[in-house]
Amino acid sequence: MTTRQHDSSLYEEIQNDERFQELRRRFRAWVFPMTVVFLVWYLLYVALSAWARGFMGTKVLGNINVALIFGLLQFVSTFLIAWAYSRHAARKLDPLADEIRHEAEGRTDVRGGTE
Repeated sequence: MTTRQHDSSLYEEIQNDERFQELRRRFRAWVFPMTVVFLVWYLLYVALSAWARGFMGTKVLGNINVALIFGLLQFVSTFLIAWAYSRHAARKLDPLADEIRHEAEGRTDVRGGTE
């Protein structure tokens, strides 16, 4: 078996592994809902800016209006999501990914061939 064929079969084995499927499920279960939440939040900001100008122009404190606060909250929410994903990945994804990777590395030697 050539190295390329071995790599291909190894990738297929990993892809079919229940742990890899669980890893993908955990990733998708977090990322898809969070993406929807963020997009809804962002589109709300855009829609309010386009169609609720009076509300968005409401002064809150001095020259600071609702639109500025919402705009800054876009940045805050982006950083919070990145931080939350980092924690999620460290707890739920990385240990399983490391386990799968170490097992796959154990099946090959330094040159990429079989043991």
